[in-house]
Amino acid sequence: MTGYGPGYIEIDRVRYAWNEWGGILLAPEAGVQHWAVADPAALAAADVAPILAFHPEIVLFGTGPRQRFPQPEAIAPLAQAQVGFEVMDTAAACRTFNILVAEGRRVVGAFFPSDDPDPSVPEKP
Repeated sequence: MTGYGPGYIEIDRVRYAWNEWGGILLAPEAGVQHWAVADPAALAAADVAPILAFHPEIVLFGTGPRQRFPQPEAIAPLAQAQVGFEVMDTAAACRTFNILVAEGRRVVGAFFPSDDPDPSVPEKP
């Protein structure tokens, strides 16, 4: 994860615009994958299957400039598979993702699209 800002996330210096990609799954061993989920409130249990395919020990949900929680039944498959998860704003999820990757953890980042131009989310180089 090399940057983020309103309307995009940057991975290995390649910018992925939300309006082109929609949701993004990121796993160190698999790279960037499109994830067809537009909003945490719209997440369904079936949407978690692609995440579980990576066999993560922890999942970080990046929900845009503000922390927004999915419905409990949507993330129940993670608990059933004994996979930890954290829900946080995208900036925090990006920072935490990098730390966990550096520690060699099996982490998946699940990023919901956000074009919110909220000025409280600073653009990072």
